[in-house]
Amino acid sequence: MNPFTSIGRSTLSIFAEIGRFSMFAARAVAAIFSPPYFAGQLGRQCFQIGYLSLPVIGLTAVFIGAALALNIYVGGARFNAESFVPNIVVLGITRELGPVLAGLMLAGRVSAGIAAEIGTMRVTEQIDAMTTLSTDPFKFLIAPRVLAAVLTLPVLVAVADIIGVMGGYLVAVNSLDFNGATYLRNTFNFLETQDVVLGLTKAAVFGFIIAVMGAYQGYNSSGGALGVGRATTNAVVGAIVLILAVNYLITAFFVE
Repeated sequence: MNPFTSIGRSTLSIFAEIGRFSMFAARAVAAIFSPPYFAGQLGRQCFQIGYLSLPVIGLTAVFIGAALALNIYVGGARFNAESFVPNIVVLGITRELGPVLAGLMLAGRVSAGIAAEIGTMRVTEQIDAMTTLSTDPFKFLIAPRVLAAVLTLPVLVAVADIIGVMGGYLVAVNSLDFNGATYLRNTFNFLETQDVVLGLTKAAVFGFIIAVMGAYQGYNSSGGALGVGRATTNAVVGAIVLILAVNYLITAFFVE
């Protein structure tokens, strides 16, 4: 086969997939804002996506905050800038590490879970039965999951920010001989509202990506258990790539 033909077909296939995903995301957003609303489903998804993710988010944040403080202390010592540890820790966690790491962790847990659940319903024809009974699967299955992820991820990131800063505080005070009161004062004096707003904005967008990618892969899965497994893998990989790309775009927008 002509290599240019192969490249052309691959390029068209990629753009076609992007188009299908965009249409799916637009349909999911339309389902969120149009009745009927399933409050019970939304509550269950908030519990599963938000509350049940707290342990993994908390553990990730505390270890990242602690490791970040150690690395900044070592790097700062080369320029006699050890005193900037609290400033850089709080800036790095609220603007970047908190939302990105929470997004990546939930891409593995939530996006894969949504893809597996909806994919199983697809291959066992439960979604077809739902449609036959005049229940829109976008309103009943997908809209509550997307809305729950958008609402709960900023809350999880806010918790991760606090735990991450405290992880850095514990290491700085107990291992690096920082004064606890001075560390906290420098942290709060340096932190600005726009740092928190940037992190929470990223979190809401990442929540949307995670839920829509999981639902899209699950909704379009086929081929039995093998197809569900493939959809789960694609959901995690796709969500991670999109999170990293969108993270750069949002950061560049706020910086400029």
